[in-house]
Amino acid sequence: MIALSLAEIAAVVGGQTHDIPDPSVQVTGPVVRDSREVVPGSLFAAFVGERVDGHDFAPQVVEAGAVAVLASRPVGVPAIVVEDVQNALGALARHVVGKLGATLVALTGSAGKTSTKDLIAQVLSDKAPTVFTPGSFNNEIGLPLTALTATEETRFLVLEMGARGIGHIRYLTGLTPPRIGVVLNVGTAHIGEFGGREQIAQAKGEIIEGLPEDGAAVLNADDPLVRAMAPRTKAKVVLFGESAEADVRAENVRLTDTGQPSFRLHTPSGAADVTMRLYGEHHVSNALAAAAVAHELGMSAEEIATALSGAGSLSRWRMEVTERPDGVTIVNDAYNANPESVRAALRALAAMGKGRRTWAVLGKMAELGDEALAEHDAVGRLAVRLNVSKLVAVGGIEASWLQLGAYNEGSWGEESVHVSDAQAAIDLLRSELRPGDVVLVKASRSVGLEGVAAALLETGAEGEVAAR
Repeated sequence: MIALSLAEIAAVVGGQTHDIPDPSVQVTGPVVRDSREVVPGSLFAAFVGERVDGHDFAPQVVEAGAVAVLASRPVGVPAIVVEDVQNALGALARHVVGKLGATLVALTGSAGKTSTKDLIAQVLSDKAPTVFTPGSFNNEIGLPLTALTATEETRFLVLEMGARGIGHIRYLTGLTPPRIGVVLNVGTAHIGEFGGREQIAQAKGEIIEGLPEDGAAVLNADDPLVRAMAPRTKAKVVLFGESAEADVRAENVRLTDTGQPSFRLHTPSGAADVTMRLYGEHHVSNALAAAAVAHELGMSAEEIATALSGAGSLSRWRMEVTERPDGVTIVNDAYNANPESVRAALRALAAMGKGRRTWAVLGKMAELGDEALAEHDAVGRLAVRLNVSKLVAVGGIEASWLQLGAYNEGSWGEESVHVSDAQAAIDLLRSELRPGDVVLVKASRSVGLEGVAAALLETGAEGEVAAR
């Protein structure tokens, strides 16, 4: 973080200093909420959770080197006491961002946020020092914590923004006002909470409403609900996609034999060829969004194409492809799931598995409300249409809908199976996998299918596992 004294921080957040002998002492390390992440010079933000109260760790974090605790009550060690720690954290982030000379890039969407954020960060890192959201740290706590890791050397700050309701993204952009706002897509993720895709579009579009006139709204030309957001901003609108009307577009899109996308990238400044290291055609749209941002920030088509071709996956359990020594390939995409991302993963599995036996180990897609039955049924049907060799549906009623959709689409019978839990899936796969098989593992995070992927890799670990 930019170095600030405890007195400065207290003034910014409207807090009172307690047990601080010298208010001029500076915070030079990161602001953290996990006591295990404290390093000398840190500021520890004490949150009260359902099971753990951060205030209880105050003596421990100060002993580990924290300069002080941002707290909602005195804790017997140096502390800045505020009424609401979350609001104080946001105020501190807003202050620090205002002192930066960095360009802020914010992005949102129903699917692909984290993968696209990772691509943007890797492309921009080739140009200048870049700070970006780790994993999916995209809410009202994670976002300011990320912003506070920026320093005077930071030139680009790339922030992922999530929403579970109208007004959430508007709040986040108030903390960290972007100059470039990106909307990837409007799908059905969290549709049960929002009530419909139109409401999701309303929430996602908040990210471009406050952009400055010299900023840019980067919008998906291939998604009608996203494209329709253009009148909601006074900034320049840049379209990306495969549409002929897109400013940044892809032509000659194809997949390699291993399922990695290749295409000709066109930007207003030129064209260049891209072959990605990531898996699945859905990454083309993600790459085009990253390319549009990079173009707006002065990178040439050749520079962008080189960076995209070299970019990998920075976040765990997102199309994480690992080949066991016995030739079985595990595709761990178990971080989360919604209908759009599951369909994309299934298409990637089909492309990767040409000439091989393929397995789709799928579970519940959460927060779909009244659409849950239809969406699970549709995914099961798609698995059949893509000629996936075997569907393993894991869990309760939603898994039964997956299996039923597959059965009704193709009368698979023995080719689809419903198992009760992750351990049952592990037992089945351990007994039936054979060299050359490709296994996709995907479900909402609450199902915990990442354990299936981990167990299968342990099963095949007769030597060092070779990760692609």
